[in-house]
Amino acid sequence: MENTIVSIGDLLRSWRQRRRLSQLELSVDADISQRHLSFVESGRSSPSRRMLMRLADELRIPARERNRLLTVAGFAPEYCERSLDEPDMAAARNAVELIISGHQPHPALVVDRAWNLLLANDAAHFLLEGVNPDFLTPPVNVLRLSLHPDGLAPRVANYRQWKAHVVDRLTHQVDLTADPALAKLLGEIKAYPAPDTARPYSEHDTSARTGIAVPFELETARGKLTFLSTTTVFGTAVDISLSELVIETFFPMDAHTAEVMRNL
Repeated sequence: MENTIVSIGDLLRSWRQRRRLSQLELSVDADISQRHLSFVESGRSSPSRRMLMRLADELRIPARERNRLLTVAGFAPEYCERSLDEPDMAAARNAVELIISGHQPHPALVVDRAWNLLLANDAAHFLLEGVNPDFLTPPVNVLRLSLHPDGLAPRVANYRQWKAHVVDRLTHQVDLTADPALAKLLGEIKAYPAPDTARPYSEHDTSARTGIAVPFELETARGKLTFLSTTTVFGTAVDISLSELVIETFFPMDAHTAEVMRNL
């Protein structure tokens, strides 16, 4: 949210408007009176912790933003935030590493909320052959890497289709989180020019914009490799960092791709 929003009433109103709900609709969904909600938004009444959490549920506010909501209202945060490198997160890190290593010989990687690379298996590193080293200096943003003219863009055969998928996904994430850093990244990616070799966008390509399984076609020294890209998230995690992790896995879409990856 913008830095000018400082009161709990302003925050709640901003989230309600972002979700395109009236005070009446939200009060009915949260089982509170519209009058009480109006008083909270105007600053005439202070919400309880329980009420805030109920409103956060109805407004689908992510864990990180829920913590801010609570602290602005004078309550302790609900969720902790720890790095995967901390001892208390060893079990979670082991589980994540098991998932991506078990996906071999196919690519798999783990990114944080901002799409910065945290972990990757060996097969994922193979896809980065020939990339400008400047793009591989941490933090490596995988969305920027896949679409920037100096990144993988010249080798992405279905560039326009892949970019449409990334823009759709990032737009949804910005709508959900109201994160200004993600909004800035979205604007940057939208401005990237398509490579001269990028094939035209076709109506058939829109079938992949469901976000369930999206083709990723990459030209390599071993020929064109075609993958289906899927994501996994930890939706019930109580740690902020864990709840924001995304595991991106790539499955071979044809026999040639499967054979190349097996032979690596």
